Amino acid sequence: MKGAQSIDKILAGDPRAVARAISVVEDGAAGAAGLMKAVFPHTGRGLVVGVTGSPGAGKSSLVDKLAGLYRSRGERVGIVAVDPSSPFSGGAILGDRIRMQALGLDPGVFIRSMATRGNLGGLARATVDAVAILDAAGYQKVVVETVGVGQDEVEIVKTADCSVVVLVPGMGDDIQAIKAGIMEIGDVFVINKADRDGVLRTEKELEALLSLAHRPDMWSPPIVKTVATENKGIEELAAAVESYRDFQKSAPGTHGRRGAVARWRILELLRERLLAQALERDGARGRLEALAQEVADKRRDPYSAVEELMGGTHN
Repeated sequence: MKGAQSIDKILAGDPRAVARAISVVEDGAAGAAGLMKAVFPHTGRGLVVGVTGSPGAGKSSLVDKLAGLYRSRGERVGIVAVDPSSPFSGGAILGDRIRMQALGLDPGVFIRSMATRGNLGGLARATVDAVAILDAAGYQKVVVETVGVGQDEVEIVKTADCSVVVLVPGMGDDIQAIKAGIMEIGDVFVINKADRDGVLRTEKELEALLSLAHRPDMWSPPIVKTVATENKGIEELAAAVESYRDFQKSAPGTHGRRGAVARWRILELLRERLLAQALERDGARGRLEALAQEVADKRRDPYSAVEELMGGTHN
């Protein structure tokens, strides 16, 4: 059976089988559900680290150096880079990444950029599925790097075992972070480019903000200062991530987080399936185009268009 063979190859860590499997879940292709059902029992062994923060914070360099550190310890590393997609074409605005060239040649590192949302959205769901595939394939560390701090990115980082929020001195990132609700999801905070002026002020502001946040698990997020381009502070970051992982194993409050992530995954799948079902009805896609034109021409509002698609009202 072809499906069973591909599952065996994924579990054996075959990079081509892993890449094909991620494409299947990203495209929402037939067989994606069956594939994930087979993969799921083999997940939960790797450590998933989510890295987020404003553009320009140096996340890519940080991920590059962190992955390099894990490799030097003999661990296989999966990197999933979530690029923002153009709402018009679905392609990655940032294009292909040319960074991480040295890592890209390392057979112990798997790098994948997730950019296509497809017709039904599902970027967050597809990314979480891609992480599960890498976990099942035996990658001990899976790093998810998100570009920006939009809703999709925050949802993705929430599903990580440890969320790392990257800030830089003097860019007002602390204020941005509060706006985006990032303060709530950070398990470890990194002040990157810590050789710049203003690092102390940023650290004090961050400490003040963290003192106001009350986490249900009672974890106190550490603040790590790094200069990723010079490989400074990377070991401290890895140690902070590990300390949170150890804390999770003993703290009672972390079970609630796993439950919330599981609930979110079910809702994401349900949302996608229901949307697909609605659009598979006879003539639904054609009707969608016609209604979209009516809304664009201000002849109809989007709410009544949705009601019509759902069969609630008919003209």
